[in-house]
Amino acid sequence: MQVHDLARHLQLAGHEVVVVTTTAGPDVVDGVSVHRVDVPLLPFDIPFTRRAFRSVIDALVAERVDVAHFHGGVVSPLAYKGARDAQRAGIPVVVTLHCIWSYATPFFWAINKVTKWGQWPVVLSAVSEVAVAPVRRIAPDSATVVVLPNGIENDTWKIAPAERDPSLVTLVSVMRLAPRKRPMHLLRMIKDVRDRTPRSIDVRLIVIGDGPELGQMEKYVRENGLTNTVSLVGRRTREEIREIYSHADVFVAPANLESFGIAALEARCAGLPVVAKAQTGIREFVAHEKEGLLAANDAEMARELTRIVNDRMLREQIAQHNRTTPSPVDWSHVVERNVEAYQLAMSLRS
Repeated sequence: MQVHDLARHLQLAGHEVVVVTTTAGPDVVDGVSVHRVDVPLLPFDIPFTRRAFRSVIDALVAERVDVAHFHGGVVSPLAYKGARDAQRAGIPVVVTLHCIWSYATPFFWAINKVTKWGQWPVVLSAVSEVAVAPVRRIAPDSATVVVLPNGIENDTWKIAPAERDPSLVTLVSVMRLAPRKRPMHLLRMIKDVRDRTPRSIDVRLIVIGDGPELGQMEKYVRENGLTNTVSLVGRRTREEIREIYSHADVFVAPANLESFGIAALEARCAGLPVVAKAQTGIREFVAHEKEGLLAANDAEMARELTRIVNDRMLREQIAQHNRTTPSPVDWSHVVERNVEAYQLAMSLRS
């Protein structure tokens, strides 16, 4: 979704954009041209064949691009091999990481020993200072390394809060229900919060998203008496999420390896206080006791959740700040930062 939004906003700013992807679909999406590469895929839709790699560089040459911007995660062979081939072909390149390498950092260190990717004449980037830190540790001082944050449309996420029962506090979380996002840990924390909260306050949690841990979560909710506390509502559209936010009081992000946290940013712009981990990229737009509360571990997060559930004045103070203070990573600014990175990449090839 972020690549889609970046492409659309670059196009709106007057730049010509073409997206190269192995995903099937139409040739034009929201006014942006899409070059679909039809190649065999491995499980989890990972393209890892010579034909796939060759198709990317052929597409870039055919489109006569000025800059190639590759977006990657921990397992993104097409992006990393494509970046290597593009820079070898003399094409200016920007590479952006949308993940925290964490346990995979030694692997990328080893790959650098072989490929010398830290010495390529490209712009290396990530979506936050947290995510870019291992790149800076591995790459030489001469490497060009920047932060290119995700963006948001502040006005789109301005939401008028609905009337609510002061005795009801609704928490909400949006995530893929996968181990890396730690949804089961969230349920354990919510059980702790509920047990610590006076009966005069009704605590509810709405979890938006789908994924492999859904069945385990449903079982935990049933077996721990949380059926009246936790609602697992599945995937929702942006419009539906905005509606849920209008009735919610707090957003919760339990992940330890959150490179940026776009869902948390959307909630913050909607006026919700955000409770998240202090070691994640969320800390770059959420300051403790200003836009939300930050915790070092699960036990501390449970305490901070209990605190904000029981402190209505704190919730309202943070919510008022979030509703009236625009996010600094609006797309108008993020597009400028990306264009500056493209110009920097072109200067490295001149």
